[in-house]
Amino acid sequence: MRWILLALLMMVFVSPASAQEKRKVIIDQDAAGPGGTDMQAILTLIQSPHTDVLGITVLTGDAWRDEEVQHALRLMEIIGRTDIPIVPGAVTPLVNSKEFIARWETLYGKLIYQGAWNFGKPVHGPYEIPPMPEGAPHIKAADEDAAHFMVRMVHKYPHEITIYAAGPMTDLALSLTIDPQFAELSKELVLMGGAISPVTDDPEFKYIPRHEFNLWFDPEASRRVFHSKWPRIVVTTVDISITTKMNQALIDEIAKGKSAAAQYTVKYAEPNTLWDELAAAAWLDPSIITRSGKFYMDVSTDPGASYGQTLVWEPGNQPGLGEQLVEVQQDLDREKFYKLFSSLLAGPTPAANHGSSTKR
Repeated sequence: MRWILLALLMMVFVSPASAQEKRKVIIDQDAAGPGGTDMQAILTLIQSPHTDVLGITVLTGDAWRDEEVQHALRLMEIIGRTDIPIVPGAVTPLVNSKEFIARWETLYGKLIYQGAWNFGKPVHGPYEIPPMPEGAPHIKAADEDAAHFMVRMVHKYPHEITIYAAGPMTDLALSLTIDPQFAELSKELVLMGGAISPVTDDPEFKYIPRHEFNLWFDPEASRRVFHSKWPRIVVTTVDISITTKMNQALIDEIAKGKSAAAQYTVKYAEPNTLWDELAAAAWLDPSIITRSGKFYMDVSTDPGASYGQTLVWEPGNQPGLGEQLVEVQQDLDREKFYKLFSSLLAGPTPAANHGSSTKR
């Protein structure tokens, strides 16, 4: 009889909901598409049955914001997750500009990759939306802007939300300007960005190894983010992500899946580095990372040759001007990562959250 009573008490105090509580995350992402690292990272997080994606905030980075918003909306339609709000973010950096970089290049040399400014099919202006191979969406983006959305969410769920940032840091800097407590009210910041000493022949990094697009595109925003008091900062740099590849074997493995997410991924997949996907997967399963280190990190805002480059110090060597200690991933179990990534994208998409307050 006593065992029955104990079992009943455990059922009352340890409910299935609490035992299986999902991890809240906001995806702050440039969303070039269709397919590619941005969209595959978004899918990695949505496809996990253990996440509650509160929203996807979209800003200019690999492509212009308005085009990216359309690709993100269409992806939500394709996979049946129109409950997840797509929230428009920043169109331009705080200070940096295409025109400034054109002048900078006359002094310090050409930069290979500048995202929306020099890369596209075709390259176009900020408010043009080229024909979409996957079809145009029928749903609309949220009326709210990204910065206010993120601030509102961390106040609604204080210390519960992971901010996953895999694009430029502009949206986060604007959120911090609106509410200086934004960082402290989050649970953690997980970001893909920065470069320390990547071992690669990729010309984008070979001669300027500290230059990495996400932190370079808006250096002033990046500096603001690294000087804010996040409870925890985890960084996936070029150094570790450059060791991963979306190869044909991985595409073939995902192709075994029958879900809309799998079909979308395979249709638009191209061999490339899994830049953002690694940051997403390592958050889902930290055991993927086999070695990491703690460093102080910042970004140069000097308008000279070092503009936008990653700055890193071992503890004790930092300037002490407000830099924050961050966890930098240094090595991984690649097979474990590939297995998790392919199984998520090949698997079924978790059901929509019908309690969502998405504005359409």
